[in-house]
Amino acid sequence: MSDKRMEREMLRGLATITFQADDLADARKWYAEVLGTDAYFERRVALPGEEAERLAYIEFRIGDYQHELGIVDRAFVPNGQVQGPAGAIAYWHVDDVNASFERLISLGATEHQPPIMRGEGFVTASVVDPFGNILGVMYNRHYLDVLASS
Repeated sequence: MSDKRMEREMLRGLATITFQADDLADARKWYAEVLGTDAYFERRVALPGEEAERLAYIEFRIGDYQHELGIVDRAFVPNGQVQGPAGAIAYWHVDDVNASFERLISLGATEHQPPIMRGEGFVTASVVDPFGNILGVMYNRHYLDVLASS
């Protein structure tokens, strides 16, 4: 990549998105079912004042570009973090938004926003996972165009 391009493109791609969960073991099972693969990485850490380490973070690699979806035990989240669904929504490309949305609901997620056509080639939906995180799914024509050109 040229130096000029690096100067223009400060944000070069999604490295990791991190969700939170009170029960990391349950979150690991749920996301392994959703994604069809187990977490490839885990970190165990002791909380201040505790001797025993506990599962603090897991990470999955998923999709065409092997993006990282991390899940952190809420006990390790810095003070002041919002509890429950809030904030930005990351949308993951899927080939069929309606089918993906229905599958997530059938696995225990709840509706956040039903499938909506945003324009030709762009459909979004989102759910709240069983751990309180908003998970967005999207059919994105631009994503497929970029994938085809690489």
